[in-house]
Amino acid sequence: MKKLIALFAVSTLASTSAIAGVALSGAASVSYDDNGTLASSTSYDADLSFVGTAGGTTVTIGMDVDTTAAITGADLATTIGPMTIAADMHNGTETLLNDGDGDYRTLQDDTGVTVSLDAPIGDATVGLDNSGNVTVSGTFSGVTVTHTVKNGADKTTGSASIAGMDITIGNDAGASTWTLGTTVSGVALTLSSANNVTAAFGLTGNTMTISHFGAVASVAATAIQSNGLYATTAVYSTEAANAYTTVAISRSLTSGATLSATYKDSDDSLTLKAAVAF
Repeated sequence: MKKLIALFAVSTLASTSAIAGVALSGAASVSYDDNGTLASSTSYDADLSFVGTAGGTTVTIGMDVDTTAAITGADLATTIGPMTIAADMHNGTETLLNDGDGDYRTLQDDTGVTVSLDAPIGDATVGLDNSGNVTVSGTFSGVTVTHTVKNGADKTTGSASIAGMDITIGNDAGASTWTLGTTVSGVALTLSSANNVTAAFGLTGNTMTISHFGAVASVAATAIQSNGLYATTAVYSTEAANAYTTVAISRSLTSGATLSATYKDSDDSLTLKAAVAF
């Protein structure tokens, strides 16, 4: 199967003599955070995206350019008859730090190739990646379902819009999650199984967003294997986090920029941010 995938990828590249067009987009922002009782700080972010298209083939390159120019993504997508081929060609760099946020212990291989087939099974699409994972997806009676068959860790997601509510339900290796979104009297509400609640509404030309994030329980590190070694996907532990609430007010300016102010009650901090996207 891997040889077949490689053959499809090579034939796609060989048949492309020139890129017909390139689209450039990006975003940049600067933030000032008073950090509550701690020392204030200023941070910057700038990203660029290049999308090259030639017929039915698309190449997308992402870059982070706020400190040094670093590639953050490189993807190729193309179609050959009823088949769609997607290749992730960028291998990211993990931090590998035991700092309480569940980092990997070793570097991961983020690259991969997926071949999807529009199979004549109703509206279903069947995909196979180079790790052997099989994904079946489609929309049936208004419900979009995706099921991925993995070795001991099957994953299923389903989403639908019912009576003005957007509902998403997922199960990843036995762990279930859900989100619910709706609009009531002009207020956009979002709720999730993690006890997170967000309400966004217009306020005299501004947008106010109130968000509550539920407490997060600690997660133990991956146990060592019987052979005395860690699995390649082993992670460090994740620290518990207390619940907190944020209140943000944002306004779009005629200059094209967006200004926002966000208050966070857990550390009594205020963050001011100016951002633009093009």
